[in-house]
Amino acid sequence: MKIEDEIKGRFRNEYHKGLINLMYTVKQVSYQFLQILKNHSITEPQYNILRVLRGAKPLHQVSINYLKERMLDKRSDVSRIIDRLLKKGYIRRKENIKDRRQKDISITAKGLNLLNEMYGSELKSDELLNNLTVDETRELNKLLDKIRNNI
Repeated sequence: MKIEDEIKGRFRNEYHKGLINLMYTVKQVSYQFLQILKNHSITEPQYNILRVLRGAKPLHQVSINYLKERMLDKRSDVSRIIDRLLKKGYIRRKENIKDRRQKDISITAKGLNLLNEMYGSELKSDELLNNLTVDETRELNKLLDKIRNNI
């Protein structure tokens, strides 16, 4: 469905329409992805941190700043998210031997198990874009990168 039909609106020009279309689509896709995460009682920022930690496994332990740099939402309160993941037993936090002001964060077996359980959900999230061909998806990624490079 066209964006003008979806929100029953008009636009000043194609740039305005493109921006509104992008924001509306992001909200729709985000909502669907959040529904997938709800099935596992985890939030998007928590999921993001667990995936970063899993990807950093060769390093085993990372700093809070390492996590902040890799967060999708740069406004996330990483310390609070870490506290919640600690309570759930998905991560481990300990003092850095070289710098006691730093904390080393690592994923636990329980956290890895959760991500393994979520693999089917991850595949399902891929379906959110399955009405695009691989070439169209590459082009979408290229265009989104181009937009971000202008910000």
